[in-house]
Amino acid sequence: QMADPFLYNSGERSKYGCLGDEVQIEHIMAYVCRPSFFTDKAVIVIHDIFGWLFPDIRYIVDFIAGHGFIAICPDFFKGTEPWKTTDHWADFADWMKHHDPMKVDKEADVVLKYLKEQCGAKKIGVTGFSWGGMAAHHLMLKNPQLMAGVSLYGRIIRDSEERYNLLNPTFFIFGEKDHTISFDQITLLDEKLKQYCKVAYKIKVYPGQVHGFAQLKPEDMKPDDKPYIEEARKDMID
Repeated sequence: QMADPFLYNSGERSKYGCLGDEVQIEHIMAYVCRPSFFTDKAVIVIHDIFGWLFPDIRYIVDFIAGHGFIAICPDFFKGTEPWKTTDHWADFADWMKHHDPMKVDKEADVVLKYLKEQCGAKKIGVTGFSWGGMAAHHLMLKNPQLMAGVSLYGRIIRDSEERYNLLNPTFFIFGEKDHTISFDQITLLDEKLKQYCKVAYKIKVYPGQVHGFAQLKPEDMKPDDKPYIEEARKDMID
């Protein structure tokens, strides 16, 4: 049996009333939430395979806005279907071919332009979860406009040494019990970054946590996991 590639329990979730707005930016839709005061700091939030409409990711956007950033989650799937919990894992590889986390540059540029020209943002970072963690890692290698990045449990793709030449400070968050990312991969990432990375980076593994742990809304958390989820989110904001 193949391990489910990005599966985490996306089962029962409490309802969530979003605080932000949906906007159309050129060819993509995006969910935006702003703090109550003016700020020139913004964060692009990259969703996982469940897409930009998933309540958990909207909660994260609102959470980041609550910490004083303009937060925006664009639809990186450009109107196509996200992965659904009812889909079959046998089709996942094929779905991934059409949803490549390394092909987010054009959308990132569109959103960066919007943040700078329409929102007055001057300092912009990126954070991504799972599929989005891979995309955030990719963008931190390619886009010098992003001043800081946080990649949460993005699978580590080892296609070349340039995977490690980050342009700006990047923080990698992993769960100890994530069955999609082995500890060996994390160790190798650390070794390679030591060797090739010229900017500050950090890797942190949170005890007992599974894939997708940092996205849960408070009422969906298990008491044992809550301190680690809160710590990971505080680390992300910091």
